[in-house]
Amino acid sequence: MITLFKQATVYAPEFLGEKDVLIADGRIADIQDRIDLSGAQVNVIEAEGKVLTPGFIDGHVHITGGGGEGGFRTRTPELTLTDATLSGVTTLVGVIGTDGTTRTMPNLLAKARALREEGITCYCHTGSYQVPVKTLTGNIEDDILLIDLIIGAGEIAISDHRSSQPTVEEIAKIASEARIGGMLSGKKGVVNVHVGDSPDKLNLIERVIETTDIPITQFYPTHINRNADLFEAGIQYAKKGGYVDLTTSTIPKFLEDGEVKSSEALKRMLDQGVPVEQITFTSDAQGSLPDFDDQGTLIGLKVGKVSSLYEAFKEAVLDQKVRLEDALRVITLNPAVILGLPAKGKIEVGKEADLILMDPETLRISRVIALGREMVRDGEPLVKGTFE
Repeated sequence: MITLFKQATVYAPEFLGEKDVLIADGRIADIQDRIDLSGAQVNVIEAEGKVLTPGFIDGHVHITGGGGEGGFRTRTPELTLTDATLSGVTTLVGVIGTDGTTRTMPNLLAKARALREEGITCYCHTGSYQVPVKTLTGNIEDDILLIDLIIGAGEIAISDHRSSQPTVEEIAKIASEARIGGMLSGKKGVVNVHVGDSPDKLNLIERVIETTDIPITQFYPTHINRNADLFEAGIQYAKKGGYVDLTTSTIPKFLEDGEVKSSEALKRMLDQGVPVEQITFTSDAQGSLPDFDDQGTLIGLKVGKVSSLYEAFKEAVLDQKVRLEDALRVITLNPAVILGLPAKGKIEVGKEADLILMDPETLRISRVIALGREMVRDGEPLVKGTFE
């Protein structure tokens, strides 16, 4: 089906003004002030007065579920298709977290392929919290080089009582293998790093950068807003050229204990001179949100949601008064560039047709298009997952 959006206010994510946008064969075919296809069999969407943006990219999702820190019954459920699409997310990157034993790489890869069959784009990283990294083929380089959907390594845990307490040498080796695998396969090969509450913060990554030839951009640390000290360290890290990822899933207890709300964190980083290109949001969806006491004993557990990504975006624009272009960048173009997804994150001729139509005042989503296919209309799913 050929679809034509008529007179949408386009943020690509940069502001393009009122445009007609034509999509065909799953890609953006043309963008013009006016496109006349009278007489052709075209699905025309009258979009005047609406904002058209790229589909959102969520670069850190536990698509097969996560958790387990409180025993087997606390293993969280898998992601469903509409968990993503109803919140405008059209591209995902799946990861494994604390549990690298019952959550396996074959399962992660199979789930990524299932989500693709259901209509959205999904990639994954190889490994989990643990070092040595538990891979699919036996090593990181081969996983990235030989498996099309594996684009990086992670999430590797540091500065956390749940991590394997890796050394500088071990993290350097992981980054080297991911980098070489990426170079040989045309991928970025980033290392997604879970940063915990330890006072060590980002020190382990910084020591690798200081003592080796590995560039700072090989690392993609997440949960940078989990406490005030780590957040301040993240600002300095980003000013050195590093990428920083802010987690949108949270609970009131975390915020009371000092977590910086992601929308506020974005505003503060921009106000302190961090280039917007260095910042992303991810949801940590389907991962557990565990609360531990001072002895490391689990005392509470919630589940992260993909919808938190969309909510944080709205809060950044409507409450924190972040420019719409900047708030969009952290969930569209920035992750596309950092993760190495050249067909994603931008409304541009030739890019894949992942699009969102929303109200300019409330930012309410009215339509979601993934790879040229309409997935959501008027807040209702047109396409559901196989078992939904």
